[in-house]
Amino acid sequence: MPPDHGTIAAVMSEQPVSIAELFVHPIKSCARVAAQQALVTETGLEWDRQWMVVDPAGEFVSQRELPRLALVRPTLRANDLVLRAPGMLALHLALDAIESETRVRVWNDELDAGDMGDLAAQWFSDFLGRPLRLARFDPEVQRVSDPRWTGPSRALTAFADAFSLLVVSSAAIDDLNARLRARGAPTVRSDRFRPNLVLDGLQAHEEDWIDRIAFDCPDGPVVLRLVKPCTRCSIPDVDPEQGEPDHAVSTELAAYRADARMNGQITFGMNAIVEDGIDRLLSVGATGRATIRFD
Repeated sequence: MPPDHGTIAAVMSEQPVSIAELFVHPIKSCARVAAQQALVTETGLEWDRQWMVVDPAGEFVSQRELPRLALVRPTLRANDLVLRAPGMLALHLALDAIESETRVRVWNDELDAGDMGDLAAQWFSDFLGRPLRLARFDPEVQRVSDPRWTGPSRALTAFADAFSLLVVSSAAIDDLNARLRARGAPTVRSDRFRPNLVLDGLQAHEEDWIDRIAFDCPDGPVVLRLVKPCTRCSIPDVDPEQGEPDHAVSTELAAYRADARMNGQITFGMNAIVEDGIDRLLSVGATGRATIRFD
C-alpha cells in the first residue's frame, strides 16, 4: 500500500553511495543509451522516454507485446536522434521538430503529443510488422506522477510508466546473477530492468529502504526521493540482444522477490522522483549519501 507520508521512520541512517552506471532510454521500450553524464530535468534525465511507439489509435506499445523493440538502438547526437535496427537503414530524427500534433495514451493518461511523421511510422511498421507511429512528448504537457506515492511533491514524468527515474543497486544485479549461475542459467545485465541509475555502495536490494539520495555535483546537489517499489511485468524476460523472451529472470525473481509492500507482487528496483537539482548534471562516479529508513 502507499506509505503514510505523515509517519516518521523509527530509525534513519546514512550510507555512502556512488553512481556506477547512468542510462537514458530515449524511446520508451527501445534500447538504452549509456551516458557519462546527464542533465536533470523536471521529468527525470534529459531525453529519457521523450519518444514512444504507438498504434494507429495512439495507444502505446512496449516490449510486453513487441519484444523486438529491444533491438531498436538509438544514438543521441547534437541535433538528431539516429535509430538503427537489424536489416533497416538508419533513421535520423530531429531532436526539436515534429510533423504534426496528435493524442496518445500511456496507461491511464491521455496526452497531447507530437507525431514524428510518415517516414518514422513506416520505419517502425516495417521493422515490427504492424502499423505503428512514433510520438514525441510535448514539453508543454505536465504529466503528474501518482500523489498517493509522491505525497505533497508535484512530480512530473514524460512517457515513463509512472515516475521519472528508476534506481537499482549493482549488488542486486550481482545477487540475481549468482542465483542464475547456481541453476545453470545465463547471467543478465542491468538493461533487463531498464534503470536510469545503477548504484554502488549498497547491499543487494538495500535500495528498497532508501528514502532520499543526495548526490554531490559540481553545480550543486541533486536530491532524489525513492517513492515506490517497481513492480515487474514480462519485460525483464526479454533478451535485449535477441529481442526474444525467455523466462529465466521471472522464474528466479518469483523465488525471492515477492514484495509484501506491494501485496506480493514481484519487485526489483525503486521508482524515484527529483526533489532538488533541476538543470544540474549527474555523472558516473558521482558520490552521495543515501538516507536509509528502518521502519
